[in-house]
Amino acid sequence: MKRYVVGICGASGVVYGITLLNQLLRLPVEIHVIISTDGKKVMAHELDYNGRLAECLKSIGRHVPHQEAHIREHDAADFFAPPASGSFRHDGMVIVPCTVKTLAAVAVGLAENLLTRAADICLKERRPLILVPRETPFSAIHLENMLRLTRAGATILPAAPGFYFGPQRIQDLVDFIVARILTQLGIEHQMTGAWGDETLV
Repeated sequence: MKRYVVGICGASGVVYGITLLNQLLRLPVEIHVIISTDGKKVMAHELDYNGRLAECLKSIGRHVPHQEAHIREHDAADFFAPPASGSFRHDGMVIVPCTVKTLAAVAVGLAENLLTRAADICLKERRPLILVPRETPFSAIHLENMLRLTRAGATILPAAPGFYFGPQRIQDLVDFIVARILTQLGIEHQMTGAWGDETLV
């Protein structure tokens, strides 16, 4: 069974993270979720999150979870959770959305909470790490941190959806980015078609 770690922090666009979780839950996978304190505040503001992740997932997705899918949420302050150890093997981590504060912390190895610790482990263990910043414009400091992370082995995937496929809803734009994340993780999906397909969505 594949195993993934998903982090959600306090940037706008938490719908990207929730949509990714819903897509992963359609597969026979094990998901470990870490939501920062500010991430929960933004979720409450943008998605009417009430502290119950399962209800938040249902409000965004209408997919029936795979019967073998498992999801476990960890407190961002819990350094005794499995993702805090390099011996905890998994197939990749995504921080979506990723604040520039979290991006900076990971770039300099500041593992101050479970979220940044888990990301730091991905870099040292050479595991896939995808950061999805939702910020604009980027300062020189932000860009330098992204370059530093890219050189360290991470993938920077900005929340910058395309429009060539004729999106009709905001969710279509969200799905565009989530599809790119799944592709980077090597997960087959049907969220969007490839360039050249008759049907792109």
